[in-house]
Amino acid sequence: MHKRLLWIFAPILTAGICALPATASAAAASCTPAGAINLSTDWKLTLPTGSSGSPIEVKQPQLASYSASPWFAATADCGGIQFRAAVNGTTTSNSGYPRSELREMSGSGANLASWSTTSGTHTMIVDEAITHVPASKPEIVAGQIHDASSDLTAFRLKGRSLYVSSGNNSTYKLVTANYQPGTWFEAKFVVSGGKVKAYYNGVLQTTISSKSKTNYFKAGAYTQANCGNSSPCAASNYGEVVINHLSVTHS
Repeated sequence: MHKRLLWIFAPILTAGICALPATASAAAASCTPAGAINLSTDWKLTLPTGSSGSPIEVKQPQLASYSASPWFAATADCGGIQFRAAVNGTTTSNSGYPRSELREMSGSGANLASWSTTSGTHTMIVDEAITHVPASKPEIVAGQIHDASSDLTAFRLKGRSLYVSSGNNSTYKLVTANYQPGTWFEAKFVVSGGKVKAYYNGVLQTTISSKSKTNYFKAGAYTQANCGNSSPCAASNYGEVVINHLSVTHS
């Protein structure tokens, strides 16, 4: 069932922001992120570091032993993975926002995953907590389905309001208007028959119709702020998500 809050958070004097006191260095000393939860081989990681337009990517087999504190690190109890992306982080060439995020792969991590909403059943379950949001524009994506050109749907926090998005409509379905940073929840997508069903803590929130044929799952912290709309422009201003369970199945 629903996970209980595992940490005590200390408020920072910025609206909507909470800090995680357990240090990433302590987490890194415990184990690697892939050792904290069972990351299958079918993922690659994009980090908010690297040269402009070319963020660092980590694929298997390197991902199995990789850690990059504080952007991608095991939690202090080795029970989850901390994903962090600061507003001044490196972005991909087709996005203005930084991310520390896993992208679904196939073929034991060798190929980019790509599946159709109209063929088979595709499920992603994520047990997670959004633990920190950036100042000024406190927005973050904490799990999504993407296709070849854009996001199909996502769990997106705006301030304290958590939504399921649909395409360009970032506030398509309100899940809760009072999300408290650090609260654990289960996000689940189930896709079949041209329908995308989004669940929050086991309760169906919305069903979105789609016939997209080039889809894949993503999970982690995709901060929806940058130095142009959030201050300070520094590593101390970031979005963060902690995940302690992540599973993907196709049938």
